Amino acid sequence: MSNRLRVAINGWFWDSPTTGSGQYTRRLVEGLRAAGEVDVLLVLPPTGGGNLGKVWFEQVLFPRQCAVLGADVAHVPYWAPPAAPRCPTVVTIHDIIPLVLREYRGGPLVRLYTSLVSATAAEAALVVTDSEASRRDIVAHLGVAEERVRVVYLAADERFTPAGRRRAGDYTLYLGGFDVRKNLAVALAVYRWAGPAIGDECPLVIAGRLPERDTPFTPDPRRLARELGVEQFVECIGFVAEEEKPALYRGARSFLFPSLYEGFGLPVLEALACGTPVVGSEAASLPEIVGEAGVLLPPDDAEGMAGAVIQLAIDDAFRAELSRRAVEQAARFSWERTVRETVAVYREAVGG
Repeated sequence: MSNRLRVAINGWFWDSPTTGSGQYTRRLVEGLRAAGEVDVLLVLPPTGGGNLGKVWFEQVLFPRQCAVLGADVAHVPYWAPPAAPRCPTVVTIHDIIPLVLREYRGGPLVRLYTSLVSATAAEAALVVTDSEASRRDIVAHLGVAEERVRVVYLAADERFTPAGRRRAGDYTLYLGGFDVRKNLAVALAVYRWAGPAIGDECPLVIAGRLPERDTPFTPDPRRLARELGVEQFVECIGFVAEEEKPALYRGARSFLFPSLYEGFGLPVLEALACGTPVVGSEAASLPEIVGEAGVLLPPDDAEGMAGAVIQLAIDDAFRAELSRRAVEQAARFSWERTVRETVAVYREAVGG
């Protein structure tokens, strides 16, 4: 009798490859198929349906299809486990930001959905998450028993390498979102100290599609820069295509990332994989990802971060040492490992 598992995977985000959940779903399915240890049954939703259609798919159609397909185990690769699973179900909860940060709780419908998926987490056979920090939050806020939560780290795409790196360029890089937890006000405040010292030769480059509206939830960095008096040291370059990101990381003297909360922090790992040292906050998962390959400080310590940014800009030996550590640290994370450990969770969920 074969011990090969049939794994049904919820594919709600399959056609949303620019989202974090979409990227994770695609990389996981591709990795599982390449490894060849399990049979992957990708269950895609019907077209249309909106928010109610999403809940119907998650709670009714997906578990029903798991039964029809004879799945041994089901995997929901984002926070939406069914209340009545038809086979042992694994759910990946990348983070529980709506429960941890008040600004992310949303309106009544969002809060209702969060309550639903919080309650159904208890029905999952096992929970997978991206970091020990997220594991602690899941145990504390969802009441899931600690022994039912497994940490499986993510990984950067293979294109993020130091290959082809020349001497780093003369800029400090921020690349990521602009919502309030990203703490852009502190990133810009770093240049109140760093700007007069290195700003003309090593400005802060802010990459990513800027917010459509300047709000307390998505503050426009250009306004913040003006208010802090650092706009002459800051350049916003807008959207960066995926294929252009490795060169952008490689060219930076340092990667500035003072985020208040990350379930994993993929941009940080991408920077490390390109050999770029990180200066950022010691919040949530970031110490796990950065290790000794950067300088992490309290998320409000703009002056301390400025000192690190200045040293990395002017001290080639210091930067070279942290760059070496960055590549070594990034090598600890790989999609092969992610897939291998995820398969082990599947086998555990079905009893071996």
